[in-house]
Amino acid sequence: MRPTSPPKTYRVKSFGCQMNVYDGERMAELLDAQGIVPAADGDDADLVVLNTCHIREKAVDRVYSDIGRLRRDDGSSPLIAVAGCVAQAEGDEIMRRVPAVSMVVGPQAYHRLPGMLDEAVAGRRSVDTDMPAATKFDVLPARRKVAASAFLTVQEGCDKFCTYCVVPYTRGSEISRPFADLIAEAERLVGAGAKEITLLGQNVNAWTGEDAKGRGVGLDGLIRSLAQIADLRRIRYTTSHPNDMTEGLLIAHAEVEKLMPFLHLPVQSGSDRVLKAMNRSHSVASYLKVLGRARAIRPDIALSGDFIVGFPGETEAEFAETIALVEQVGYAQCFSFKYSPRPGTPAATMDSQIALEVMDERLQRLQAALQKSSLAFNQTSVGRTCEVLVDRLGRREGQWLGKSPWLQSVHFMGEAAIGDVVSVELTEAGPNSLAGRLIAR
Repeated sequence: MRPTSPPKTYRVKSFGCQMNVYDGERMAELLDAQGIVPAADGDDADLVVLNTCHIREKAVDRVYSDIGRLRRDDGSSPLIAVAGCVAQAEGDEIMRRVPAVSMVVGPQAYHRLPGMLDEAVAGRRSVDTDMPAATKFDVLPARRKVAASAFLTVQEGCDKFCTYCVVPYTRGSEISRPFADLIAEAERLVGAGAKEITLLGQNVNAWTGEDAKGRGVGLDGLIRSLAQIADLRRIRYTTSHPNDMTEGLLIAHAEVEKLMPFLHLPVQSGSDRVLKAMNRSHSVASYLKVLGRARAIRPDIALSGDFIVGFPGETEAEFAETIALVEQVGYAQCFSFKYSPRPGTPAATMDSQIALEVMDERLQRLQAALQKSSLAFNQTSVGRTCEVLVDRLGRREGQWLGKSPWLQSVHFMGEAAIGDVVSVELTEAGPNSLAGRLIAR
């Protein structure tokens, strides 16, 4: 690699989960602090950061494909950094396979990106996949400008070791950020314009810390303290594990007005045998008990989850149990995926891998059931009047889009602005959104 001129423009492309979106925003802020500016739409960037996700099918192949597409017509390429979970998993292999890549940095080391960039400008390629104990948060720049809805990472890593999942290997063991740091960052986010904060973690409800009085608290205690921030209107959190749903956190949904009535709680399968093979450490019965308690405490709560179809050995009868669970729960929305083997995970070497065409067919049936459930939930909302946080312009002139307390997408016509919290009567429901009528202010 030859020395090159320092980049003047950059582009960060983030894939996958909300944690990656947060990490992408923080990497952009690091580059901003170096005097590098975002490339204009349609322009080539001098530096491209591919912030990768290892969860989706063929994630590694897609990264190499994305790198190839960065090659320009004259044969040159921008400076390229590969970040995120694929970077953590592949490390030196990326450097070996793609000489055009200058930097490979894992999700726990991206705060070192500016120093790695200096090395790249000097003509030296570098790899950093160290996993220090969340020291990156101590050196990241302060948030200056944020959207009306902002993410705040409170916890990283996972100790659950589900047999299909790479997160413990790419993000490390569970680490909770200090209480005081989170309160301070939340206050800065609100000061920069955030009306809603979503607390993020691979296992967010495993967060623990000590509050300002030195008392041990869980996520519910953090939420109650965040609710004291005057101009913060809404609080959400994701993603949770059923075994870490405490009574205190459930009760917070009834007692903390700013905590939205929405619970994303992945189950992955409706079959106890499959759950055991996944090492999920909960049963269908224990999962339903948590949901029942949530609904008893907050009757209007919207429920969401994750499902994997085609896990090794899954029978048609076991898949039918998943469909039955969907019909029993009545989810407001869900994510669903075909099982995809990840190198190094126990499930990748299990017997009875399911044929792709079987997984495709099952996923179609599952998504049809989930869409029916979403539509039914949205239909029950028609006639309600609720607050909507406006987050973007609609496609039609005078149209606005925002989120209801139940995380539904709502579109309406009228006078509004991004960041407004407006009162809207919900008038029409579809499976993915609702139409509403703006109540005069």
